[in-house]
Amino acid sequence: MKIALIGYEANVTHRVGSNQYAFELLKALYQEDHKNHYTVFLPSPPLSDLPKPRDNWQYKIVGPKRFWNILGLPLALFRYHPKLDVVFNPGHYCPLFSPAPLVVSIMDLGYLKFPQHFPKVTYWKLKFWTALSIKRAKNLLTISQRTKNDIIKHYQIEPKKITVAYPGYDQDKFKKKVSEQEIKEVKDRYKIKDDYLLFLSTLKPSKNIEGLLEAFAQLKDQNLSLVIAGKKGWMFETVFAKVKDLDLVEKVIFTDFVPDDDVPALLTGAKVFVLPSFWEGFGIPVVEAMVVGTPVVVSNVGSLPEVVGEAGVIVDPKSPQDIARGIKEAFKKREELIGRGFKQVSQYDWGKCARKVLKVLLEEKK
Repeated sequence: MKIALIGYEANVTHRVGSNQYAFELLKALYQEDHKNHYTVFLPSPPLSDLPKPRDNWQYKIVGPKRFWNILGLPLALFRYHPKLDVVFNPGHYCPLFSPAPLVVSIMDLGYLKFPQHFPKVTYWKLKFWTALSIKRAKNLLTISQRTKNDIIKHYQIEPKKITVAYPGYDQDKFKKKVSEQEIKEVKDRYKIKDDYLLFLSTLKPSKNIEGLLEAFAQLKDQNLSLVIAGKKGWMFETVFAKVKDLDLVEKVIFTDFVPDDDVPALLTGAKVFVLPSFWEGFGIPVVEAMVVGTPVVVSNVGSLPEVVGEAGVIVDPKSPQDIARGIKEAFKKREELIGRGFKQVSQYDWGKCARKVLKVLLEEKK
């Protein structure tokens, strides 16, 4: 088959969320499939860590960058020779027109439930372009059963058109056990002196960082710091104001974006990992925390209960008191949760994900 991969989500420097999904899936397809021919369409040259070109894997740079999905990409797809069999976009924003059947990945529909968590331009782009992608796609991929259910509910799509393929985690990054020295070095790098709780994700309203801060304020008599790791997204200014209002300046550490090399040690050194989001499509950092043996506390909404199963403490994100309760419970049940976490993560593998995706792509030839 001649497969077009839309690679712009993967071709960014600081990958989180959908960027991480697209990048890891591209790598996994590259490793799993040496038979079918892939052309990866990009608006700019591929970064050095993307898979290297080979006989069945090529990159095609097309412009203009502005209005890429509307103009440059569709024209390049139609002009491509030989004719493409399928176009796969591992993200919400499909090309406006396509010469071949479209397969599109949808992360989540949280913006429909919480429009106030998004800048207006981002919200309307997500709402209308996701609807367009879902309507134009012959088949859809998604990363949790919860998102599949939401797509069926909001867009009346036949269940058989939607395939759930769970993301994985970077096994190369987590293949070796983190040493105490590596933990000490990463703590020194980010000026972490005490035992700490860890939040690792983008700073934006849907992540409920203010609720986490209010919960942490109830624990500040303990010898703990709260490390908030992640790049600034949007509408994050109130987070810093909340730290001052709660008199937590000395107890909360902001790291900004954390390079991949620091993530295993930062996760391993944490006493508890907390992700109290109002909504998540999946939550790869939760899986990574379980991989290294750090207990996790997550919200009872979105896909998070599905992702952690019996291996995490589930809390109400709207209640700082319940988040604080969950953190205390994670300390008490530490060993039990760690054991369950190791079992839970066995199902999350990028190779398995790629094989499911490839099966869907190959169906377009029938």
